[in-house]
Amino acid sequence: MIKFLTRHPEKIYIPLLEHIQLVFLTLVISVAIASILTLLCMRSERLSIWLQQLLAVVYSIPSLALFAILIPVTGLGRTTAVIALTAYNQYLLLRNFTTGLQEVDSAVTDAAKGIGMTWLQVLTRVQIPLAKRALFAGIRLAVVSTIGIGTIAASINAGGLGTLLFDGLRTMNMPRILWGSILSAGLAIVTNALLKAVEDHL
Repeated sequence: MIKFLTRHPEKIYIPLLEHIQLVFLTLVISVAIASILTLLCMRSERLSIWLQQLLAVVYSIPSLALFAILIPVTGLGRTTAVIALTAYNQYLLLRNFTTGLQEVDSAVTDAAKGIGMTWLQVLTRVQIPLAKRALFAGIRLAVVSTIGIGTIAASINAGGLGTLLFDGLRTMNMPRILWGSILSAGLAIVTNALLKAVEDHL
């Protein structure tokens, strides 16, 4: 393994950087969409129930099957991977976002409305600050999920650590297999630990 690292460092750090970029891009898009959906769900309980049921169905679709469904429309590559990963994240994010906001003490929100705050002011100045730990927990779950499923996205030419792992499996190259496995698992474990520490601090 060390010999492979010293001889071909670019075959390790390039997939790692690609994987981090894929996760970051997916997370930014996912949080933006989930925030909009959360605002809509906070205005309509019926929409919230319907949307969470729909996203639960999407989340239950195996990743390779979802990639296969999207390929005829968006083709092979990173675009398809980002769309699929964003779709998976919506279930995790929306569930945590709406639950966190709804669990804020109603007496607090009623008091805020009583002093003249608008619905948007109550949301941004009262509910979000009080629910920030639950909101961050949703983001942490989405990040770890994206790191894991993003590895499989290499099967559709999306790059990332899965490329290293699948190339190793295809050629039975043990150093590639080990580096791909260790980096994929290590990235998820380290990221989860760091985000969990931030979440506990919140």
